[in-house]
Parts: sequence; structure tokens; C-alpha cells
Amino acid sequence: MKPTYKLFLILTILLSNSFLFAQDKTQDTEELSLETSNVSGQFEFVIKESNGWKDGSGKYYEVVKRRHLETLKAHTLDTLKLLKSEIKKSKIEIERQNREIKALKTNLTSTKNDLSETTEEKDNINFLGIQMSKAGYSTMFFVIIALLIALCLFFAFQFKRSNAVTKEAKDKLLEVETEYEDHRRNAVEREQKVRRQLQDEINKNKGK
Repeated sequence: MKPTYKLFLILTILLSNSFLFAQDKTQDTEELSLETSNVSGQFEFVIKESNGWKDGSGKYYEVVKRRHLETLKAHTLDTLKLLKSEIKKSKIEIERQNREIKALKTNLTSTKNDLSETTEEKDNINFLGIQMSKAGYSTMFFVIIALLIALCLFFAFQFKRSNAVTKEAKDKLLEVETEYEDHRRNAVEREQKVRRQLQDEINKNKGK
């Protein structure tokens, strides 16, 4: 057997172990064959059909029939070609699934944003063009009511106080008017008294 075929046999065995790990490696229920067995069974067939041989130095070799090796090579290459095709298909399918996953993630993000906006709109109230939370709106409402009540109480107090001040002013004005009237009456009386006295003096002087 040539060294090239021996090297090829070793390489194909290693490759078959790497790419065909998932294949069934035992064929207890079927006869080993290069035509009907899987790749692992074909290797088993070639190995069983090989013959042992020792050289002059005592080294042991397995002699494999060339036609068996060529058939195994062709089947192995076909299997590798099929595997490459399946791998390519798998990569395409993975890429497709990745695109679908990306699209689903985008849709999920959009749905979450829509849900967040809906929740925010549900929890908020538009007051005079301003978005406010319901809690904030309730707080502002009660603050306004409290301010209105305080203003009503303030104006009521001011009105009552104003009435009191007005009444007090009217009373003082009436008192001043009364005092003025008394003063005017006293002044008239004094003036009349002085005039009578003056007239009496004039009359006395005329009689002399």
C-alpha cells in the first residue's frame, strides 16, 4: 500500500470521527457493506476486509484493497459534501431565525414602549395642556380648594372688620356732628347774649 493512501485513510478516519459523531456506529442488525452501510460501517467493512502484513523489521501493517479505499474515499467525499450542504443550510436557517429573533425583539421593544405610553397616559391627566399625574392633580386640586376657602375666610373677616370700622366711623361722625351742633348753638347763644349786652349799652348811652 502506498504512503499516500495510508495518509488518506488516516485523514478520512479522523474526519469521519469529527463530522459523523452523531451517526450510529454500530450495525448489529445489518450486514456491513460499502454500498448500504453508513460511513462508520464502511470504515468497519474496509478494516475487516484488510489483511495483516509484517515487514522484515517486524512492523505490522494493514493492507487495504485499493478499490475498497477508492469507494470509501468517494463515499466519504460525498458524505462531506452532503454535510457541507447541510451546514450551509443550517447557517442560512440560523441567520433567518436570528433575523426573526431580531424582528421579534424590535416588536417586543415597540410593544413595551406602547404599553409604557398607555400606562403613562392612563396614570396622567391633561390639565391646561400640561400632563400631570393623578396624584399630582389631586394634590393640586385640594391645594386650590384650600386656598379658595382661605381666601373666602379672609374676605369674610375683612368684610366684617370693614363693617365694624364703618360703624365706628359713623358713630364718631355722629358724635362730632352732635358736638358741632352743640358748639354752634352755644356760639349763637353767646353771640345773641353779646349783642343784647351791646344793645343795652347803646340804649344806656342814648338815655344820658
